[in-house]
Amino acid sequence: MKNIFSLLFVFTLISCQSKENRIIKPIKSPVKMEIQKDLEVATFAGGCFWCTEAVFLELDGVKSVVSGYIGGTIANPTYEEVCSGSTGHAEAIQITFDPKKIAFEDLLEVFFATHDPTTLNRQGADVGTQYRSEVFYHDENQKKITENYIAQMTASLTFSSPIVTKFSPSPIFYPAENYHQNYYNQNKNQSYCHFVITPKIEKLKHLFQNKLKK
Repeated sequence: MKNIFSLLFVFTLISCQSKENRIIKPIKSPVKMEIQKDLEVATFAGGCFWCTEAVFLELDGVKSVVSGYIGGTIANPTYEEVCSGSTGHAEAIQITFDPKKIAFEDLLEVFFATHDPTTLNRQGADVGTQYRSEVFYHDENQKKITENYIAQMTASLTFSSPIVTKFSPSPIFYPAENYHQNYYNQNKNQSYCHFVITPKIEKLKHLFQNKLKK
């Protein structure tokens, strides 16, 4: 198992860098937050939501991924407020998935393989509590699975440094502004997407081929 996790750790890439001077292209329609019957929800924070959103949209059984803010002290925070680090929110994604096609454990596997869970309040060049690593569980089953998963990785020394990922009950999730949604697919030619996110997607396709949408 240690060898498997070591292979997955190779997949960890630098998350979002400074968000200055990026070209922002708005999408045409607003985000709809609808949970259909027999679907479940998972909420992860693991650095810049542009990167995490792009990764999980590729997985078979994932119906939607919404970028947003969670775990802070004010209602309806703006991007600028969250980036200031003063609200306590994390950039996060809320995933709606079909558990008959992909299990919560599979989502956790991809989550821990695609960011660094050992750096406190930091992913690559992004520094601040808004870039923390955290799982926001929606029920006791998700809590137990997450707790056991982290304990298993810790016992097997998957990472050379201690895992700092928190797991907390999911509070209110606030969808981010429309221009953040589906950012990678809307801006593939933008330099950040080309040089940072595209290589991440290519490695995802290599390591998790059996979990991808056909």
